[in-house]
This record gives sequence, C-alpha cells and structure tokens, in this order.
Amino acid sequence: MARPRVPLLSRERIRDAALVLVDRDGLAEVSMRKLAAELGVRAASLYGHYPNKDELFDDIAAGIMAAVDTSAFDTAAWDLALAAWARSYRTALSTHPNFVPYLATGPGHRAENLRAADAVHGGLVGAGWPPRYATMIGAATRYLVMGSTVGSFAGGFADDIQVYRDRYPHLNQAHRLAAVADEIDTDSFELALTAFIAGLHATYAQVVTAN
Repeated sequence: MARPRVPLLSRERIRDAALVLVDRDGLAEVSMRKLAAELGVRAASLYGHYPNKDELFDDIAAGIMAAVDTSAFDTAAWDLALAAWARSYRTALSTHPNFVPYLATGPGHRAENLRAADAVHGGLVGAGWPPRYATMIGAATRYLVMGSTVGSFAGGFADDIQVYRDRYPHLNQAHRLAAVADEIDTDSFELALTAFIAGLHATYAQVVTAN
C-alpha cells in the first residue's frame, strides 16, 4: 500500500485536537488516551510527537502566549503600553479560558512568557520605574488579566428572576446579566484596568517624578 502523502498525525494537529478537548471538557479531563481516541489513533502514536502531556501543554501555552503583543513598550508611553499589553494578553487568553489555569503555572520556565516579561520590565524600567516596582506592576497586571479570563462573572448568574427576588433583594437585576455577559465582563475589565493605571500614575509621581 502506498504511503499517504500527508502524515496521519502532526504536532499541529495534536495541539488543535487537545485544545478542542480542553475547551469542551476542561483541563482536568484531558489525557493522552482520550486525545488519541479523539484523533482516531492509539495513544502510543502520540508519544512520537509529544513524550508527555506537559510537553504538549507547554507547546500549546507557547502558541497562545506568542499572540500577546508587547511592542507598544518600544514606542508608547509606559501607561499606554501597559494598557495595550494587558488588552492583548486578555484577548489571547480569553480564546481558551479553560486553559488559563495551566498558563498560570510555571510561567517563568517558558520562553514566550519570558520574552513578554522582558519587554514589559524593560519598558517600565526605561520609563523610570525602579526595577522592584516594574516587577510588581508586571505581576499585578498578570493577576488582573488572569482573573478576568478564568471565567465569566456575568455569565455565572441564573436567568430566573425568582432565584434572586426574594432572598437577595440587592441582586434583583442579576437575572439579566447572562444575556449581556460579554459586554459586562469586558467593561468590568476595562474599569479595573483604568483604575489600576490611574493608581499607578499617583505612585509614579511619588517614587519616580519626586526623586
């Protein structure tokens, strides 16, 4: 029998199938055996491409993080660059929210995370921030982005008015949130980001401008 021109498996195809499983079933439910079944192959076939699940997930993480844009730190003021990075970061992560918990583990061991951290830290220090503050700002922004992408706050409310009307009178409009979840979640992130950067301006005046 002639050999097929296109291999049955490739690293790209395995990554894509793994992300489908993560998006559908959640991170904890993905195994190499389940992934092999999804691809219609034996689990042993996967190990020629990825020796273990962590290497597969690290490759997926690199692909997601490669979409995060830090280029504004080369051209824009630190506050505008920080906002642009945070928005790009959130956009990249929000495409696969079930994968975010894995991205939150061991970021300092991945090249794409280190590339972004280097650009952010360099941009902030270049703008006058002391290195310690630059580190904290990068970490705090990461907390803000991660928290906003792990799950939908607005989408987590039931759409039954009776759930809230009698027992939680201050939440008497909560049943409406699910219908506008994307808008509420995005606007809430923007509110938090704007307030965060406004607070940083006050800190900048104290620790940088005043010295």
